Amino acid sequence: MEWIGDDDPERLEAATITVAPDRLDALGTSRTTDYVTTWSLETGQDWVTARLDVAVSGRGWRRRLALARDAHGRWTSEAEATGVADFHGETMAEPGIRDASALDGALDCDLALCPVTNSMPILRLGALEAAVPETRLVMAWVALPSLEVIRSDQLYSSAAALDKAAGHGVVRYQSASRDFIGDLTVDPDGIVIDYPHLARRIRTRP
Repeated sequence: MEWIGDDDPERLEAATITVAPDRLDALGTSRTTDYVTTWSLETGQDWVTARLDVAVSGRGWRRRLALARDAHGRWTSEAEATGVADFHGETMAEPGIRDASALDGALDCDLALCPVTNSMPILRLGALEAAVPETRLVMAWVALPSLEVIRSDQLYSSAAALDKAAGHGVVRYQSASRDFIGDLTVDPDGIVIDYPHLARRIRTRP
């Protein structure tokens, strides 16, 4: 699948996703004019994140992150950074988890700008099959391009049930820390078709 940036038409996202009845695995890339990102995602049962590996490279610098959640709900990270730490005139934060205790209760990672990582909460909540009320969730949010990992509180709810004829439904996403609400158009597998102001899907391969 491929998406083009809604906020940045020069950004191209691509992913290969395998969806099973209670989990998913995915490999993806993102290309912007400033840096290239490659990532792999593995979830366990009930679409709970098991591991996210991300590498980002730009002119004169490279960063890597391995983010994992164990069976007891503990999040850990291994990270490295080489080259300059300056990006558009500002010093990037260090990669890795800023405060592990702040991630208590998080079941999902959320990679910045990536439409794929919205799928896990959507599938777990069954937001396309039933009328799900506004539900507050904690995410391990991974910033790009720094790869800093911080807590993100988010709200998900059903907006429009799955229309099988049209092949999509709508899930409402709201950030609890900033003024943003988006109605995500989602396909029957819980994969984002259109994420307002972020990305819209331009190609699907069988």
